[in-house]
Amino acid sequence: MSDSIQKVCVIGAGVMGAGIAAQVANAGVPVLLLDIVPKGDASPANRNAVAEGAIAKMLKTDPAPIMSPRAAKLIEAGNIEDDLAKVATCDWIIEAVVERLDIKHDLYAKLEAVRRPGTAISSNTSTIPLDALVAGRTDAFKRDFLITHFFNPPRYMRLLEIVTGGATDPAIATRVEAFADRSLGKTIVHAKDTPGFIANRIGTYWIQLGLNAAFDLGLTVEEADAIGGRPMGVPKTGIFGLVDLVGIDLMPHLQKSLTETLPKDDPYQAIARSHPLIETMIADGYTGRKGKGGFYRVNREAGKRKETIDLVTGAYRLPIKAGGLPASAAKGDLNALIGLTGKMGDYAWAVLGGTLAYAAGLVPAAADSIVAVDDAMKLGYNWKFGPFELIDKIGAAKLAARLDAEGKPVPDLLRLAGDRAFYRVESGKRQYLGIDGEYHDIVRPEGVLRLEDIKLASQPLLKNSSAALWDVGDGVACLEFTGKMNALDGEVMKLIGQAIPLVQKSFKALVVYNDGSNFSAGANLGLALFALNIAAWGEVDKLVAGGQKAYKALKYAPFPVVGAPAGMALGGGCEILLHCDAIQAHAELYMGLVECGVGLIPGWGGCGEMLQRWRDAPAMPKGPMPAVAKVFETVSTATVSKSAAQAKELLFLRPDDAITMNRDRLLSDAKARALALVAGYQPPAPPEFKLPGESGHVGLNMAAEGFRKRGLATDYDMVVSDALAGVLTGGKADLVDTVTEADLLKLEREAFALRVRDVRTIARVEHMLETGKPLRN
Repeated sequence: MSDSIQKVCVIGAGVMGAGIAAQVANAGVPVLLLDIVPKGDASPANRNAVAEGAIAKMLKTDPAPIMSPRAAKLIEAGNIEDDLAKVATCDWIIEAVVERLDIKHDLYAKLEAVRRPGTAISSNTSTIPLDALVAGRTDAFKRDFLITHFFNPPRYMRLLEIVTGGATDPAIATRVEAFADRSLGKTIVHAKDTPGFIANRIGTYWIQLGLNAAFDLGLTVEEADAIGGRPMGVPKTGIFGLVDLVGIDLMPHLQKSLTETLPKDDPYQAIARSHPLIETMIADGYTGRKGKGGFYRVNREAGKRKETIDLVTGAYRLPIKAGGLPASAAKGDLNALIGLTGKMGDYAWAVLGGTLAYAAGLVPAAADSIVAVDDAMKLGYNWKFGPFELIDKIGAAKLAARLDAEGKPVPDLLRLAGDRAFYRVESGKRQYLGIDGEYHDIVRPEGVLRLEDIKLASQPLLKNSSAALWDVGDGVACLEFTGKMNALDGEVMKLIGQAIPLVQKSFKALVVYNDGSNFSAGANLGLALFALNIAAWGEVDKLVAGGQKAYKALKYAPFPVVGAPAGMALGGGCEILLHCDAIQAHAELYMGLVECGVGLIPGWGGCGEMLQRWRDAPAMPKGPMPAVAKVFETVSTATVSKSAAQAKELLFLRPDDAITMNRDRLLSDAKARALALVAGYQPPAPPEFKLPGESGHVGLNMAAEGFRKRGLATDYDMVVSDALAGVLTGGKADLVDTVTEADLLKLEREAFALRVRDVRTIARVEHMLETGKPLRN
């Protein structure tokens, strides 16, 4: 169904429109981006300047809306006056112009004259009702029309709220949903045509409560964000940090929109108010991160000093450390958090109790189910738990009782739940409480397979403290990392050794996957540092040798192995993927061999795997040096891909490795890929190399010296890169010698052993663990 959308038009090249166009291009689909002809200079060369400028800006923006420069070539810039007729070549038209009904109506009238009947047309609005948008349009236009509300930035925010009207053709909506799901990577949440839909309505209420309570209770910005961040399972920024991020000047616009469109008895009307300090900040250009600063700022005139605004005086000051919360409250015990005495507990209850009660009152008014509400807040506002999942942590009955005791309205849904939870697991399936008072299975879309669901209905085939093996059906097993940040250690390697004979005996293929936001941050540096500090060199050497053995066993196993990474796949996490027969990667893949950044070199076979890929690349010049130089450049600088598309350019992914846009479909796609490799499968033959030896080693060191002279490499970087050069050039080998895979593994172990004993490497590891940033020693 999604294949029926072959070209898209986005009208409006502002931040949202341009970002939507970029995500369409990221999916490999051509997109026409139109905007107005600029006022003033309307010369032929300048008529597309608005759209062209938006594309150019996106190529320089960080984080980048466009995954690869190649994707940018799929965006065609144009203008509404000259190019509107081109929409006849498009299968979906997305309107993302300014939120003025008269402007939208004028555009729709023009579109109706040029578009093909049956072409989907949608608005990205979040403030104007659908019926108002299509007023005066033909029945044919209304059949093809819907609202598709993307979240900013469109590349990274997975939520897409879809609103259909009574006249909307279900087939049109299905076509758009399928494309948005599979090609754009969006999770579809069906919202009703109410002001703010779901996420922005709850999110705006939550933020307004948080701002009001902080001013009213006399909290500092730091205290408010310490309570309203991680302890509640919402973004670690807290409310003030989040407002800085999205833009302080956006808040009055959202408030105006909701107060004008929500019913007068809606609870938001009672809390909507402005604060003089915030009005002054906006007037003075303190609009958050995009402006001169916000509630937090970096004072560049004072040596980039971090400062926070005083909510009473309006003056900036040095940050104040918020008073410590009890351990239980800090770790997510919501009853402990809202039960605190004093202003900290009062703030927690004001924000959490008010927000959860408001969210409970929106079902079924704004959404048909609690699942839609929870998905909207988790995907649109990066909450770790949705409102109803948070209510379950408190207890619906407890929440209702406290609201009752304070004389506040209790939503019908809370009374309906009573002592029951909103979610439960029954017969291995997760269920939710419906508005009918009955529990219903949560049904995943076709093609969505999640390990968390499999775990509800089964037990692991193998399990230890750092990894597990699961049966994911159809003769495919799944290797899961389970440690913090999915870090890799000896237990992972041990389980790999146990898994291979089991998979060989009882399964057809193996997928390496986990549900975490990051595939693997690499080797467990904390464990490694402990061993280094007690000089347990034998344990470190054992870990390196064990990792090499485990990864090569996967590579040469008598069944297909498919890696399925998402998020970070660094160091050893990258290396295990390099040993897979194929990779099915999520589009957001940050993959690289980063060991040099902590004073080490790849020790689990990564050097040889990358050498083989670059040597065999069709466009790579022949001879012993070109591939070696390319791998040296990539690995010595700890280069990390900024997307799966870029990972292909760096050959961390092979040309025939596949990319999944929707994170929820990654496991299913990887499983299908593994099964497709089963028939006639043969393990790869071990590679052999002709490497340049000492002369090549000297050449690489000369290149590195150039970086040092330019201030781009430290003295210790030179030592580390020298060790890497020794491995990549084959050590003492000569051009006439054949270097085997085993030879390279031995060189890796030897170089790793030398560097890991150096105090400068230990300092780098310690610094990385303490700060999360590399030490430039």
